[in-house]
Amino acid sequence: MTHRTRPPSRICPNCDGFACAAITLGGRDRNGHLRTITAYCPACHGTGTARRSPDREDARV
Repeated sequence: MTHRTRPPSRICPNCDGFACAAITLGGRDRNGHLRTITAYCPACHGTGTARRSPDREDARV
């Protein structure tokens, strides 16, 4: 008996799965730490996966 496998997750085409990035602001604070901000992919909202298309792919013809 074969086991059912889960379909592979869909990787976001805009960020290629790297949904967030740390960007330096150019400088250091008083303690010497590098100032950074986190930027998230606007298409997948930081998840790294794309949504399924609205058409029914699993429908039988």
